[in-house]
Amino acid sequence: MTLPLSGVLVVSIEQAVAAPQCTCRLADAGARVIKIERPEGDFARAYDHVVHGESANFVWLNRGKESVVLDLGRDEDKALLGALLTKADVFVQNLKPGAIAKLGFGIDALRRKHPRLICCSISGYGETGPYAARKAYDLLIQAESGLSSVTGGPEAPARVGVSAVDIAAGLNAYESILEALLLRARTGEGMAISVSMFDAMAEWMTVPLLHEEGGTPFKRIGLAHAAIAPYGVFKTCDGADILIAIQNDREWRILAKDVLGDAALASDADFATNPKRVERRGQTDAKVAAVFGKIDVATLMNKLKTADIAFARVNDTALLSRHPHLRRITVGAPSGPVSMPAPAPIRSGDPRRYGAIPALGEHTEKVRAEFMSRKAAVT
Repeated sequence: MTLPLSGVLVVSIEQAVAAPQCTCRLADAGARVIKIERPEGDFARAYDHVVHGESANFVWLNRGKESVVLDLGRDEDKALLGALLTKADVFVQNLKPGAIAKLGFGIDALRRKHPRLICCSISGYGETGPYAARKAYDLLIQAESGLSSVTGGPEAPARVGVSAVDIAAGLNAYESILEALLLRARTGEGMAISVSMFDAMAEWMTVPLLHEEGGTPFKRIGLAHAAIAPYGVFKTCDGADILIAIQNDREWRILAKDVLGDAALASDADFATNPKRVERRGQTDAKVAAVFGKIDVATLMNKLKTADIAFARVNDTALLSRHPHLRRITVGAPSGPVSMPAPAPIRSGDPRRYGAIPALGEHTEKVRAEFMSRKAAVT
């Protein structure tokens, strides 16, 4: 089956997570992605060695790409990049603002030279402004955007446990490129796109920001809900953590009667409404905790399921690895096959096959021969 982006050529000067996230999605959709790496490689290759000698971040985000090593201080390598961009549909880069122009490939100049080219630049704070020149990594932007201030418990802010900022920026870049490709199909014109990590996360922070500006700032309360009770984590007698979410007063009555076995509590006026339960949060949670603490996890989960109460087990990654809903894909890598979680979309009639993770510079000579011979033929 022809994939949606078959025939689209993407050239990317990328490293770490945000830009590779974007181009991984483009490669999954059928684009040919040529990943430009410095001689020492994308530094994400050396983050760790947990996947039989390779980096978890790198194998996650670089399937289906061609790795080409270029030293852009050398004229012959600049010439190859220029030849690639002449044929490219999309150019992605996440160098520090201004760096690509210093190398002789400024975005404005590229757009004038190649009007159909879609250029996407990913940065920390954007191309202009007082913070544009700052180094920006995921955790730094989590802090700067306020994300960490609404994450964690009352005692301190916390980091979101995955690279939420990088992922958000990469997916914003991906969707923007898809929109630009659709527009180019109608107009014949490319465009310049700028995606900043800060903007990506600031937009995600809309609800906490509006609460702040409305005079009701969010408070950190860990795995619980500031405005609903009971909505939080309770421990079973065998040490499992179960999170329940009571969304209305009818569900509270069902929980009290059918799970807690307390018909009197179900009709107690002091706990009849959510505002009253929030006002007495300590007592509310204590009543739930006392019963849950006497039941093993399997029995409790069955009771909650039977009563149609919303719940989740607070899993760790070991439990995630065995989760019945975890779908996986297997991709090739220089050190052997890698099994990892599958991309979320399931498309009818479109069984995806995922390309291998490239070794550093694996495709350099092939690409050089292909594109420099094309350039010589055109010349």
